[in-house]
Parts: sequence; structure tokens; C-alpha cells
Amino acid sequence: MKKLVQDKQHFLKDMLEGMQYANSDIEVIHDTIVVRQSKKQSGVAIVSGGGSGHEPAHAGYVASGMLDAAVCG
Repeated sequence: MKKLVQDKQHFLKDMLEGMQYANSDIEVIHDTIVVRQSKKQSGVAIVSGGGSGHEPAHAGYVASGMLDAAVCG
């Protein structure tokens, strides 16, 4: 492998797509929002996000018992 990042213009989209393939319980919306597919029945949804430059850091915490969604960028 020569490069981890193939194209700087599509870095975030490529990383989130890889996370979606590796985790069947998440869904990527509009190339920037990661949400759990299994919705909570009650309670408050927990959403986190971060500034540009550390993507997809917060998306890695979208899971049961953790974040319900993350917004990247």
C-alpha cells in the first residue's frame, strides 16, 4: 500500500463509507452524518460532532449504549 488517503477531496466520504461497510448497525447520511440504524424507543438521542481535521473521530463512537449519531466536519 502506497497511501492511506487516495484522494484528499473524498477523504471523509471514503472513511465513512469504510466504517459503514465494517459496521452493519450504522448508516451514513449526506456523506457527513453517521447514525445508528436501530433507533431508541424512548429517551434522548445523544449526538456529537467535531471540527474539520479529525474525521471520522466521533463517528467511531456511534454504537448501542454510546452515541446515537455523529456529525463530521
